[in-house]
Amino acid sequence: MLARLKRLARLRAQPDPGISALASVHAPLIAATDIAGLAAQASLLAALPVREVHDHHAGDWASRWLGRGLDFEESRLYSPGDDIRDMDWRTTARTGRAHLKIYREERQPIMHLVVDRSATMRFGTRRRLKVAQAARVAAVLAFATAGHNGVIGATLWDAQDETLPARHGRLAALGLIEQAAAPCPPLSDPSPTDPLHHADRLAALDASLPRGARLVLISDFAWLADAHEMQLARLAARFDVWAIQIVDAAERALPAMGPACFHDMASGQQVWLDTAQTAVRGAIRTAFDRHLATQAARLARAGVRHLQVDGEADDLAALLIHG
Repeated sequence: MLARLKRLARLRAQPDPGISALASVHAPLIAATDIAGLAAQASLLAALPVREVHDHHAGDWASRWLGRGLDFEESRLYSPGDDIRDMDWRTTARTGRAHLKIYREERQPIMHLVVDRSATMRFGTRRRLKVAQAARVAAVLAFATAGHNGVIGATLWDAQDETLPARHGRLAALGLIEQAAAPCPPLSDPSPTDPLHHADRLAALDASLPRGARLVLISDFAWLADAHEMQLARLAARFDVWAIQIVDAAERALPAMGPACFHDMASGQQVWLDTAQTAVRGAIRTAFDRHLATQAARLARAGVRHLQVDGEADDLAALLIHG
């Protein structure tokens, strides 16, 4: 009798597979035990925030934008409308032409992260979803910025977009990570990608961010179209824009699974493919390589730095340093 009760206790202690799967769907994208490891990776990015930035917060970093600051940068010819309090009288007397002193402002680094949580990002075949990898990249960048006294803000692209205001410090980084790593279950009825919707999103970033900020777009860029190039170029002219593209292994090389039905979460279309055929897998791989090359060309024409990150990659610091 005692042995039977022990067996029943063991059975009840084992979680039901269906319940476990449901719980994992509603679990955070980053486990609490992994956050410390991501913070350790961020400490390796010592050179990351050194790139010159500019925003409306005074700080310890030199801006690449000239303005009314403390450190003399150069003299230039006076133009009508310039403030005469900045006149460089010595140069004016020496050259006989009116010159103005230009100073370099000291600014505090600001980084704004965009984390794409749309339908195409809720996919993954090796270790984690693409959206989970996006959250991990955001965590490393947030910790690195906070470690250098930077200002961190974010926008989460989701069914309802959410913007997190720019704040200082490690607590701001942790708050951002908590939002970026919120549970991300599959969408039951994903709407097709609308280029105009993403155009509005890019326009909102252009209107809301201070000039010279670092803008990091973390996405698979399944939405990227020719219509977005001009807006991305406008963003790149005002900000330091970095596109980090998350790619899953199955997108690069489709596994042999036999006949299978595929649902395009961007367009809503469904198609049956016999993945057992080498020619079919080869055609899919060629098409995806062409797709990646087209996206990379669009970003390059817009003047946006571009880095591809595999969804299964663990050492994000090494990728981000060399990206």
